[in-house]
Amino acid sequence: MNLRNILVPLGLVALVVFGFNAYGWPGVAAVAGGVVMWGLLHFTRLMNVMRKAANRPMGYVGSAVMLNARLRPGVNLMHVVAMTQSLGEQLSEPNADAEVYRWKDGTESTVTCEFRHGKLVKWGLARPAPAAEEAQDAGSPPAGP
Repeated sequence: MNLRNILVPLGLVALVVFGFNAYGWPGVAAVAGGVVMWGLLHFTRLMNVMRKAANRPMGYVGSAVMLNARLRPGVNLMHVVAMTQSLGEQLSEPNADAEVYRWKDGTESTVTCEFRHGKLVKWGLARPAPAAEEAQDAGSPPAGP
């Protein structure tokens, strides 16, 4: 069980009790106003992230290498969507315990991220293999006069 599910409501109740003890009903109104403002700020951020993601292709990122460098364990899914400005291509089953998403860039490099309980636990960068002609050209001596 996630402790956040217990501690956040207890913290809110403690704030309301503190507001009432310190200032009476105006204190409760002030605490309630602060909680509503906090909720509206998070809702506004979520809507801005989703509006930007709606205007980009699903699973596309400008640079998979840069995304890979910026990822950290414990980052939530909304933060990754905000970084990529795109919804990831879901690779896992819809109700799976571990959610797996993939983002791809123009060079076909991909970043695959695994989230558990909404938090990033692991990710990997996959780059396409160079073409056979490029590998062969790299081994041949340069043409001279």
